[in-house]
Amino acid sequence: MRIRDIFPAWGRILTGRQPLLSIEITKECPLRCPGCYAYSADHLGEGVSLIQLNDYRGSELTRRALEAVRRFRPIHISIVGGEPLVRFRELDELLPKLDEMRIETQLVTSAVRPIPESWSRLENLHVTVSVDGLPADHDRRRAPATYDRILKNIAGHRVIVHCTVTRQMLSRKGSLEEFSRLWSERPEARKIWFSLYTPQEGEESPERLTAADRAEAIIELARVRRLFPKIHLPDAVLRGLAAPPNSPEECIFARVTKCLSSDFETGISPCQFGGKPVCSECGCLASAGLASLGTYKLAGLVSVADILAASAAVGQAWSGFPLRRDRSATVAVR
Repeated sequence: MRIRDIFPAWGRILTGRQPLLSIEITKECPLRCPGCYAYSADHLGEGVSLIQLNDYRGSELTRRALEAVRRFRPIHISIVGGEPLVRFRELDELLPKLDEMRIETQLVTSAVRPIPESWSRLENLHVTVSVDGLPADHDRRRAPATYDRILKNIAGHRVIVHCTVTRQMLSRKGSLEEFSRLWSERPEARKIWFSLYTPQEGEESPERLTAADRAEAIIELARVRRLFPKIHLPDAVLRGLAAPPNSPEECIFARVTKCLSSDFETGISPCQFGGKPVCSECGCLASAGLASLGTYKLAGLVSVADILAASAAVGQAWSGFPLRRDRSATVAVR
């Protein structure tokens, strides 16, 4: 979300709507990546996992997605999974329709199969490819979406490369700089994004960063971004990563994003991660980015965060239900 999106977003919030929409377009994925939150047992809460839900194919998937867009009227959509490219035929129909509606759309993929050439001509589509560090580590974690396959499948496109920093990456000195150099030299990469790994409550995993790891990662990212212009990490975003919100109520991203799972009925809360994320260890780039946007003062007087909070209260009264989703809430598609 950019500064120019503030006023459209504000209008949605004042009427009790959330201006951002995230859709798990399918429950299917050929990968089983360590640390993936989508398939965790408590991702959706109440003992229901993503793999147990219905999902859709063909025209039914396109119809339901467009119905969700018409109902929630977002200014920005994130399409995640599962692996969205499992439904590339359906997306080949859906994405041009979203482009015609002039809705900014981010498609998050492992690039496990070729990205259709026609998608490169969609003005409002932003393809983000998830890459887990340098080739040896990535290929072990993400097979069959190996580096060789990614490079083949993104040929002819200009994509955003997104890397989530884990503790394993930091164990190899200089790995973030090496990663940044590798992708900065690739013409297919137009931007490089970094997030920090966000754990769930009670998680004990090799990916989880300690407080010292987080501080080291932020210092290193601040250094390497000066070396490689493709890295998009403004000072405000780094500040957001260094001081994440303590709860979903304090997180602009959680409050302004409607998250739907693959059946288009089950809501995901408190944010895209689902389950019980440790907010104090959040490394979500979207959360940090919106936190940075929240510090922007309109006319130099009132912060965007304060305006959104006040607007949310108005929207809640207007619509008769809270902006923030209840964990048990579902969304009916008519």
